[in-house]
Amino acid sequence: MNYRSLKSSKLLTISTLGELKAAGYETRSIKQELRENLIDRIKEKEVVFPGIWGYEDTVIPDVERAILSMHHINLLGLRGQAKTRIARLMVNLLDEYIPVVAGSELNDDPLQPLSRFALDLIAEHGDQTPVSWMHRSDRYTEKLATPDVSVADLIGDVDPIKAATLKLPYSDERTIHFGLIPRSHRCIFVINELPDLQARIQVSLFNILQEGDIQIRGFKLRLPLDIQFVFTANPEDYTNRGSIVTPLKDRIDSQIVTHYPKSIEIGKKITMQEAVVKTEQKGMVQTNDLIADLIEQIAVEARESEYVDSKSGVSARMTISAYENLLSSAERRALINGEKETYVRVSDLYGVVPAICGKVELVYEGEVEGPVIVAQNLIGKAIRNQFLAYFPNPEKAKKDKRGNLYKKITDWFGDNNTMEILNDLTNRDYEARLRTIDGLDDVVDQLHPRLSKGEKLFMMEFALHGLAEHSLVGKKAMDTGLSFKDLLGSMFNPNSNFGEEEEEEDDDQF
Repeated sequence: MNYRSLKSSKLLTISTLGELKAAGYETRSIKQELRENLIDRIKEKEVVFPGIWGYEDTVIPDVERAILSMHHINLLGLRGQAKTRIARLMVNLLDEYIPVVAGSELNDDPLQPLSRFALDLIAEHGDQTPVSWMHRSDRYTEKLATPDVSVADLIGDVDPIKAATLKLPYSDERTIHFGLIPRSHRCIFVINELPDLQARIQVSLFNILQEGDIQIRGFKLRLPLDIQFVFTANPEDYTNRGSIVTPLKDRIDSQIVTHYPKSIEIGKKITMQEAVVKTEQKGMVQTNDLIADLIEQIAVEARESEYVDSKSGVSARMTISAYENLLSSAERRALINGEKETYVRVSDLYGVVPAICGKVELVYEGEVEGPVIVAQNLIGKAIRNQFLAYFPNPEKAKKDKRGNLYKKITDWFGDNNTMEILNDLTNRDYEARLRTIDGLDDVVDQLHPRLSKGEKLFMMEFALHGLAEHSLVGKKAMDTGLSFKDLLGSMFNPNSNFGEEEEEEDDDQF
């Protein structure tokens, strides 16, 4: 009988060691299991790590090579780079079910038992030893490294209560309470943020990684554990709480460096996959690709900003949270105005400031500016860069022999007109205010003629923001929204305080 060809329903009917032997079961280490199942996946052209975008040509091939080499793995990278996600997806490469000695706390292989319990049970019952089945979802253990983790937590310790209950001396191995690692025998064991683990605890992993055995309180106990270790870590120069000790690093076979998305399109795929869009929002808020691009552009600007700590990184969680906040900003406005639906607005981007502030680590200069100002600046830079993909460069437009495309708009503001785009404007008021600005709808009609009503209004506001970021129009933040005005006129008008750099109002300018 070919054990590997048996379906799960058939396997689950096997209940004794004798039946397992008759089915042709042979012991395989977890690394062999991962390797052979990966080979099958590759031959069948199946996606091995679904939902991981941007790593198809870099990280994923390295992970597959490490699995084929039967290596322990360390995933090294900044926060929010899907390190833990990759480790969790490795579970899909395990067999759906594996047999274990029933009642064993170490997931003993019936043909290669480790624990005293399993050895005694097999010696007593032989081929009638009961066998149970362990699903692959139960073969994953994850531990976050924190300073309070002890050797007893990971490896184990003598349990005086167990000794007293069983009336055994401390010298009997049955008094041992095994830690997480022995209980993860034949499993994938993940330690997140490895540098945060105290050095003396890291030392306790040496023997497990190299020789595959453990020592507890001086017991002469050899347990050749069968574990696939996966570690995650931030670069050592960023983690100021500790580092990976050199001998431990030497025992981790493959170190794989992760990275952030290399394009906006990849980042957008990740955000759209992970963002939680509520059912009510799907029916109420209409959106578009440009606003999603702007969210990703904010992350790009943050990763390049002199105010943001590049060693800390900007997690992909920032764009996910920002997109959720964006939809909630539009939803809130519709609820306030009693409207059944609304179209997302460029000004809704300023509702994602809390998501940005909580996800970026600022350097000293950034702290001086303040997190809100830095976040607003990042939004402004994102609009400025994306604007050039949809509209002509304002600097070149001034020199265009056919005439300046933006002249009507700047002239309207030059006539001392001001436009306030408030956060909670109704759809009707929002449209009326944008159409009040001379030349704004003409520019959009000329460059993007086939837009729906919602898309056109969005593009009109986007053009207004873009001109402000290119210093053709002045823009100022208010508690209730944004105010646009002629930039040069306000600078030379002694009666205007628009754009003045007063110390008391620094927090409102960007």
